Amino acid sequence: MHEMTARLLCLTAPRALRALLLFGLVTGGIGLALLWEGWPGVAWVLAAGLVLAGGLLITGAARRDEAERRGQGAGAEALIEGLPLPMLRFDGTGDLRQVNAAARLLLDLAPGELPEPARVFVDLGRPVRDWIADVATGRQPGGAEMVALRGQRAEEGDRFVQVALCPDQAGGALAVLQDATALKRIEAQVLQGQKMQAIGQLAGGIAHDFNNLLTAISGHCDLLLLRKTADDPEHADLVQIRQNANRAAALVSQLLAFSRKQTLKPERIELQDALADLTHLLSRLLGERVALDLVHGAEGLAIRADRRQFDQVIMNLVVNARDAMPDGGVVQVQTRLVTLADEMARDRAVVPRGRHVVISVQDTGHGIPAERIGKIFDPFFTTKRPGEGTGLGLSMVYGIVKQSGGFIFVESTPGLGTEFELWFPYCAEQVLPAGGAMARPRGGPRKGGVVLLVEDEAPVRTFAARALRLRGLSVLEAASAEEALAVLEDAGLRIDVFVTDVVMPGLDGPGWVLRALKRRPGTRTVFMSGYAEEALADLQARIPGSVFLPKPFSLSDLTETVQAQLAA
Repeated sequence: MHEMTARLLCLTAPRALRALLLFGLVTGGIGLALLWEGWPGVAWVLAAGLVLAGGLLITGAARRDEAERRGQGAGAEALIEGLPLPMLRFDGTGDLRQVNAAARLLLDLAPGELPEPARVFVDLGRPVRDWIADVATGRQPGGAEMVALRGQRAEEGDRFVQVALCPDQAGGALAVLQDATALKRIEAQVLQGQKMQAIGQLAGGIAHDFNNLLTAISGHCDLLLLRKTADDPEHADLVQIRQNANRAAALVSQLLAFSRKQTLKPERIELQDALADLTHLLSRLLGERVALDLVHGAEGLAIRADRRQFDQVIMNLVVNARDAMPDGGVVQVQTRLVTLADEMARDRAVVPRGRHVVISVQDTGHGIPAERIGKIFDPFFTTKRPGEGTGLGLSMVYGIVKQSGGFIFVESTPGLGTEFELWFPYCAEQVLPAGGAMARPRGGPRKGGVVLLVEDEAPVRTFAARALRLRGLSVLEAASAEEALAVLEDAGLRIDVFVTDVVMPGLDGPGWVLRALKRRPGTRTVFMSGYAEEALADLQARIPGSVFLPKPFSLSDLTETVQAQLAA
């Protein structure tokens, strides 16, 4: 219509008039007053009509476009409001203009509430508003970001959403939200597991080297003590050296427990009996200002774990509870049976369904600040003064509980106290320790036996050889598996027992023993290692007559184990 009007004007009006008429078309009819003075007649009438018609046409079209835009905007808002996906609409400056029903539910917003983006989202290294404005104006392409939400729900803790942001046609931006709290929790759990695994591998390697050193130190100390009487001036010094070596061995044991590579001998533990046996010791640890309260929720509760390590876990938790109450208080140790119909997600763990025995250790002390809760199981993290703690107590507890198939949780309120919960699978029936008990000697000590000793650490090999010779045994020494196999090339050489380290350069202990047994079947074996025997479980089943001797060991530990193998 506009094109037809313009052509008609070109045919019926002079150049000057055409300029005014076109001005009238653009301005919606204002050119009518300018035509009155200079151009009377038919041309004026025709021009006036065309101006009026064109102005009305343009004005009506503009109003229709505006109405359509308003209608489309209202329709888009209604569409966004009804979508099941949480969505937000922003303007070009980053202000929030619309929150649909699903997003209000996710963000805990009331209808009509349009808060500042910074009140909803934690900044991404820069203000969230800047990110939104850059996407809306095209300065930055759209994309997705993992964003933490302000505030917490008591039952969930920190919450996260994934925000997918893109520009819209109105110069603003649209955001689609997805609750990513569970995903973030899993991610944190994986990262925590990787961190603990890496630290555990480091701790296990350090423990292995230290166990070799401690074996040599304590072993040679035992050799010296054999030549000293109790009234010798040097006897007390040697005893002190051995005691300090034992303390160091206990520290290494904690490292191995944290790394989950400690030698554990699981057995069925009746909790009521086990805690009753610990009552006297726990009371002495607590002192006079702190009371102990044992509460059993049911009779016959039992778990499967290493008894010595179970006692250590309980003692560590009770001592921590005592230290949290310098002014005195009560430590409650409670047991109960919990049956889960479905999996339970808690903190960063998922407890499987079934029956579980829960042991809780609760104090009334000062509590643990929220910023420290996530660090308490880290090795060497401690809030105690220098010399009062190693920072390995709770990390050791964590390692033992995990290695025993359990879970550990902590709840703490500053000023009110802390509660540790240990969750173990319920052990309904008597279970014999894996591999059974080592057979007892069927006779007295046997003299004159021949031992092939294979150990790559010279100080350990020297001590072990001297200790065995002192008991009347013949010892053939080898520094590697290859040397040991070379010794066995002599078919006329009698060997009664193999005593070998497990981890060595080249061929390891189990590897060379398996080869040697093909030539000398029935030879008894003693495996020595600063690592756990867990990795040897399958091989021990394939190597009959083998036992495990963990490092560090004393002179009597070594000689008694070898004598037992000779007599078996």
